[in-house]
Amino acid sequence: MKTALICGVSGQDGSLLAKFLLERQYRVVGTSRDAQVVSLENLNRLKIGGKIALESMNLMDFRSTLQALNRTEPDEIYNLTGPSSVGLSFQQPVETMDSIALGTISLLEAVRFVGRKIRIYNASSSECFGDLGDATANEDTPFRPRSPYGVAKATSHWLVTNYREAYGLFACNGILFNHESPLRPERFVTKKIVAAASRIAQGSDEKLRLGSLHVRRDWGWAPEYVDAMWRMLQREEPDDFVIATGESHTIEEFVELAFQRYGLDWRNHVMLDAALDRPLEIMANRGDAAKAGKHLGWVAECKVADVVRLMVDNALNAPASATASLMPPSMCPARIAR
Repeated sequence: MKTALICGVSGQDGSLLAKFLLERQYRVVGTSRDAQVVSLENLNRLKIGGKIALESMNLMDFRSTLQALNRTEPDEIYNLTGPSSVGLSFQQPVETMDSIALGTISLLEAVRFVGRKIRIYNASSSECFGDLGDATANEDTPFRPRSPYGVAKATSHWLVTNYREAYGLFACNGILFNHESPLRPERFVTKKIVAAASRIAQGSDEKLRLGSLHVRRDWGWAPEYVDAMWRMLQREEPDDFVIATGESHTIEEFVELAFQRYGLDWRNHVMLDAALDRPLEIMANRGDAAKAGKHLGWVAECKVADVVRLMVDNALNAPASATASLMPPSMCPARIAR
């Protein structure tokens, strides 16, 4: 039985990955700065709260990281920890850089120090590319980040590359474009849209306040993306991969699809608020996952219309069924891992 250590197990990706690995007979250990107070909400929604071990570990503290590695003896480490909000990074740039960049080098150095053959997945980000305009980004596209979050992720990305080349660590960067699920908190615009549409459909007279509707994103389905993370660590040689759908859609399109699902005209319920615009915005992004298709056998099955439908249908089933399936068999079926 392999042991996987998931740093950031309580977030969307960490929870979905834990479920994915448990289904493949892994022993899963999740970390938090204080394992006694970590939120298990997402894990419990997936009905796996009692199936993983929890370990206190602070990536900002090298000694804490080293001790956790010695106690858990992982075969694979998934570094998903740190702030996940691009908007919040403008308000907390120092915390963002420290948590992501310093946390990454602490983990890499600890793995180098223990000397065991541990495979590392690091959560890089499409935010590293910055504004792509009409271009499509692949693994060779230069980084031009436009937020403290993007700068921190780019730093983390190059640290992983450096340790892989200098010390021979099996370390991979997953350059994931936007990927969503009902486990997203409402500060993410996709969940904000779906949650507001749900309340309005139930009689709320609120207005959904949004910034620019012309921002374009490559949106995928998060349960598929954790599959790609795992596949990266099953290869003979470590490498970096873009994970994306290859399609780009505006926030306006996402809003329209969500409100249509409830039989509503979004134009009657949305208010633009310039105060919600970021100091610097990525107006468009889109990823090219051809390398992942060739070397990982991974292709995004769910596109934006599927993502909206799945998120809205989950909202329609709540709270009567808070554990509604995140991967219905009739839509975007999970691949059988080879």
